Amino acid sequence: MAPRVEPTVDTIVIGAGQAGLAAAYYLQQHGVSFVVLDDRPAVGEVWAARFDALTLFSPAWVSGLPGYGWSGNALRYPSKDEAAQYLRDYAAHFRFPVHLQQRVMRVAALPAGGYAVDTAAGRYYRSRAVIICTGAYNAPRQPAFAAELASSVVQLHSRDYRRASQLPGHGPVAVVGSGNSALQIAADLAATGRPVYAAYDEQTPALPNNTAMWSFLTVTGLLRASRHSSLGQRLLHRPEPVVSSDLARLHRFANVHFIGRARQVAGQTSLQGTELTTPPLEAVVWATGYGPAYSWLAVPVLDAAGEPRHHRGLSPAPGLAFLGLPWLNSRSSALMGGVGRDARFVVESLLKTT
Repeated sequence: MAPRVEPTVDTIVIGAGQAGLAAAYYLQQHGVSFVVLDDRPAVGEVWAARFDALTLFSPAWVSGLPGYGWSGNALRYPSKDEAAQYLRDYAAHFRFPVHLQQRVMRVAALPAGGYAVDTAAGRYYRSRAVIICTGAYNAPRQPAFAAELASSVVQLHSRDYRRASQLPGHGPVAVVGSGNSALQIAADLAATGRPVYAAYDEQTPALPNNTAMWSFLTVTGLLRASRHSSLGQRLLHRPEPVVSSDLARLHRFANVHFIGRARQVAGQTSLQGTELTTPPLEAVVWATGYGPAYSWLAVPVLDAAGEPRHHRGLSPAPGLAFLGLPWLNSRSSALMGGVGRDARFVVESLLKTT
């Protein structure tokens, strides 16, 4: 069957998550023709598919996208399902042209200028500009020594973790990672009563997550400090902090044991940390982050590590930009409440320069 050729639009946005919808808002404000492509069956699925206990790490009052706030208690920390619904409501409110179940297979530059975008569903799109909003990377990453664990040890990346019942048995499990997701998943497992071994770096900074802290960050502008400023450079090279109350909660579980940063596999079924070695494990959850995955991007804008080359989201290729990456410009670049500033800059810059 021949590909279905869609009408040419000014801009194609790839990804209907928070970054893609923020870009859509500013494109719509400028009267630009555009389409948003997403590989999932519904807007907000990127949040709906995450683990059950997940909540936003920021309160509703600082988590709004441009032009449309959260309803309900502004001080609450919304659940992942509330976040999914908020994104659906946002897209519906502005009636954005979102094309769902359109997994992008290739983005390539056209000889006469502009871009061609092909999807797995057999659609062929053309545009002057492309804004890639596929999230803060999406290729699950885990240490090389994970391959040394015996097949009897169930391994799961945090991307695929939903609830404690996914893991077999009632014996020891390990959660590897020093971020907020690792703390929440470890607590979710610990609440079942089974032994949990947290491979967590105790040198990771911890900060309170309350109204006072968010007010301080908002008033001082620390979240908005550009990575291209001296202050931003200092913040950029510090480890990302975790929520101190989540860490304290995990320490209160008598069945949680902290082993320090995971170093290697011991005896095929255990993990050796900097402080302790686990007993034989039934399962391991790797909350060890993500790497870049742009195999479908046939435009030379990636560095040797596969990371996008850009300045504040604008790539070296005319009309091609990125949004939603960690520290794209500031610490808030990958946060729901911060992506709007980057989206406005990127959209307005593309309209001026291409």
